[in-house]
Amino acid sequence: MDPVTPRDLYGRMLRIRLVEEKIAELYPEQQMRCPVHLSIGQEAVAVGACAALAIKDYAFSTHRSHAHYLAKGGNLKAMLGELYGRVTGCCLGKGGSMHLIDRSAGFLGAVPIVGSTIPIGVGAAFGTLLRKERRVTLVFLGDGATEEGVFHEAVNFAVLKRLPVVFVCENNFFSVYSSLDVRQPPAREIYEMARGYGLESHQGDGNDVEAVYGLTKAAVEKARTGGGPTFLEFKTYRWREHCGPHYDNHVGYRSEQEFEEWKARCPVTRLKQQLLQQGLLAQEDLDGIEAALIREIETAVVFAQSSPFPEPQLLGAHLYAP
Repeated sequence: MDPVTPRDLYGRMLRIRLVEEKIAELYPEQQMRCPVHLSIGQEAVAVGACAALAIKDYAFSTHRSHAHYLAKGGNLKAMLGELYGRVTGCCLGKGGSMHLIDRSAGFLGAVPIVGSTIPIGVGAAFGTLLRKERRVTLVFLGDGATEEGVFHEAVNFAVLKRLPVVFVCENNFFSVYSSLDVRQPPAREIYEMARGYGLESHQGDGNDVEAVYGLTKAAVEKARTGGGPTFLEFKTYRWREHCGPHYDNHVGYRSEQEFEEWKARCPVTRLKQQLLQQGLLAQEDLDGIEAALIREIETAVVFAQSSPFPEPQLLGAHLYAP
């Protein structure tokens, strides 16, 4: 793997931020006819974790999959084509936002059912072990997924078989509108619960992309050399509504003060300021990076919007294996 620099991490986070802000801008036009779960505010976890992986490594995602897909190297045009339901989409326009996949990038898929990709990812890791491949599988999950039975079954199996898998929990404190304090016992940390299975577990700042990268890199290297699985919990915060392009603070499940406190910890702005203060990049460099990304995104949007819809005969394709 090539060394990952702070400039690389910043560019990858900004790209995801700009892509999702563009989706939020265009979504009210009602040409994207699938639900969208945006990761604005959470970019550091996706970027830091995927930066620690090689292309040959696998990654699995959740219903909130855009950032993971892009951070792993998924094709932007194919992603937007999928959101627009076009045949150029990564699932031929039949899956939508929660069914992204790019096997060429090692992104083996996202599934909307909470927790469902955890056992799938563990199964993929088991397969690589049986084939004696030096390949690591990374499974993204949310805090709500740790309350599903398959999480406990899959983690136990991963520890038992010493599988080359890294579990990355994005703890944004909410399952839709339900906060952690109404779903889990007080004073219990998720990573400590995972540790109870004999699983090496760590907690980190999910808004510090370099911290995420460091912890994940160590876990990936451990898995690749036969050291078994690791569980990583990163606390972060989504800015927009659970599902959709808008803000939902008015609903009352979180306070405006809490929202503003987390927004002030923006992972993109945080690294940008660090780059400027350390003299690693000048403002004109940052402006150039943003301008290039905007051009890329605009081109991808035009591509998606001008792509054809799938033909009716594709409706029944790929339902069963040959």
